[in-house]
Amino acid sequence: TMEDRRGYIWYDGELKPWNEVRVHVLTHTLHYGTGVFEGIRAYEARKGTAVFRLEDHVSRLFRSARILNIPIPCPPAEVTAACLEAVSANQLQTAYIRPMCFLGAEGLGLRTDNLSSHLIVAAWHWDTYLGPKALEQGIRVKTSSFTKLHVNSGMCKAKVNGNYVNSMLALQEARASGCEEALLLDTDGYVAECSGENIFIVRDGRIYTPEATAALEGITRDTVLRIAEDRGLNAREKRITRDEVYGADEVFLTGTAAEVTPVRELDSRQIGTGGRGPITERLQRLYFDHVHGRSEAHGEWLHYLDGARNAQRQPRRHAG
Repeated sequence: TMEDRRGYIWYDGELKPWNEVRVHVLTHTLHYGTGVFEGIRAYEARKGTAVFRLEDHVSRLFRSARILNIPIPCPPAEVTAACLEAVSANQLQTAYIRPMCFLGAEGLGLRTDNLSSHLIVAAWHWDTYLGPKALEQGIRVKTSSFTKLHVNSGMCKAKVNGNYVNSMLALQEARASGCEEALLLDTDGYVAECSGENIFIVRDGRIYTPEATAALEGITRDTVLRIAEDRGLNAREKRITRDEVYGADEVFLTGTAAEVTPVRELDSRQIGTGGRGPITERLQRLYFDHVHGRSEAHGEWLHYLDGARNAQRQPRRHAG
């Protein structure tokens, strides 16, 4: 289980044994979802283990906290170092990293100005989110009956714990119908995103993704857009209708956990040839070249856990 593991979790400034980390059952975030978090990956790269776009993820964490008016109890540089500590202390070569800021148990009610804030960073080995076969064969997706949160109700630019109830309901519905993912439309009926990923379509050699209005501004989404631009591929944002997805030549999803995953079917309609298309395959290969350090471009995206960095900041382990 996630609770019963060996290793360490960074908690408010120090590394504590994994299975000894506890919070009270009346913790505010447990009851109201008032927290912000990130999902980050570390990969085995040419020069060792590297965290992909770490500073960008930490920046988004702080933006999310500012949107919710939650103070993060340490500066960005310390959160960055904590992510590196969590990977190093757990002796991981590849990792999924989860920083989360949550509110304490000083009071229970809708007000938050009287509560303390806390930060944890956990890291563990996590294989391909949707399964290794999905990266090649693609997945089946169902349009959800649940609508993506409106921009003035859910604060869509913040990665908020509570916002994901919407995603979980959509995913439960999709999986009950035999699909692996759910597609959510916005309140105007246009394509927003999937339960945990951004979506792209390819038509006549052109790449489109929905405007990030109701959707989260995904870091993997931004990575793919920038890789496409570097390679001279025609990629842009626009409003997308559901029938445009049905008629696309290729469809793929992007996300830190899902990486670049093709879609072979939406609402029982085959997409393109029913598998991974050539542009999806190319972008997927280029993406993995970047995260594994095989590309000379965008070296700033990789934050290596090399000896110099580890020597500067040795893990502080909890005495208990």
